[in-house]
Amino acid sequence: MTKRAALTAFTILLGSTHLWAAGTHAARGVVLEVDPPHRSLLVSCEAIPGYMGPMEMPFAVHDPRVLMSLKPGATVRFAIVERGKKLYAENIQPGTAANFESEPMEAGGLTMLHAALNPASAARTLAVGQRVPDFALTDQAQRNIHLSQFQGKVVALTFGYSRCPNPNYCFRLSNNLSQLEKRFHGRAGSDLALLTIVIDPDNDRGAALTAYANTWKADPAVWHFLTGPLPQIKRVAEMFDMNFWREEGLLTHSLHTIVIDRNGQLAANIEGNQFSAQQLGDLVETVMNRHDNR
Repeated sequence: MTKRAALTAFTILLGSTHLWAAGTHAARGVVLEVDPPHRSLLVSCEAIPGYMGPMEMPFAVHDPRVLMSLKPGATVRFAIVERGKKLYAENIQPGTAANFESEPMEAGGLTMLHAALNPASAARTLAVGQRVPDFALTDQAQRNIHLSQFQGKVVALTFGYSRCPNPNYCFRLSNNLSQLEKRFHGRAGSDLALLTIVIDPDNDRGAALTAYANTWKADPAVWHFLTGPLPQIKRVAEMFDMNFWREEGLLTHSLHTIVIDRNGQLAANIEGNQFSAQQLGDLVETVMNRHDNR
């Protein structure tokens, strides 16, 4: 949805008394756009029972300084406050990036330790707006895939491995990409590319990698499952602050979903798994529509 369409929907919904009740409502969502000059932001909100379903909504803010630390892809908690015909986002707080199960907690601790012991590595982590350096890996069809070949397209990228035992981790992030492929079926391939970089290249290669891709009925023209030498995969992961460690035959790893814009710049780096496939789709669509609105 474009910002103009979201504003139109906002006007219609705000005027519908059976959908909107006056007052203040606690909300959570994923930031899609931040516009400090106009004191506003666009958020893909979770449903609020008795108030609204999940949807993209624009909000005004009183002080544009609160927007300076927000980036697209950030999860936030805030209060929706209605004043006349305008909705405001107040008391904006960072949302919880990951759950509190043992593995993400351990991955978070190991990530902080890694950053403390390797400050040069932490310095190589890309910020939103920076250009993503080119890299090359091999996909499930044994093709050499360069990130640069997707110039002019939006790229959604995750990391995972086929033997990941927890359905809330690699499976969930892969399912998010699967939903993107379905939602943007008419634009996938020509306008959108999907990448899954495997973090267990010793096992996820050849026929095993093909089987992993086939699990998701991935169109190889759209969704590339990528493998390569472990040091090369670690270098790519490092750019996005994604870390993983082998332990007792399995991997402890952090969770990151990346969106890269048409110009090869990092548009968003969503940490954790506390967002929906719809919210990721809203974010990807917002990035795709930047081109359409120029």
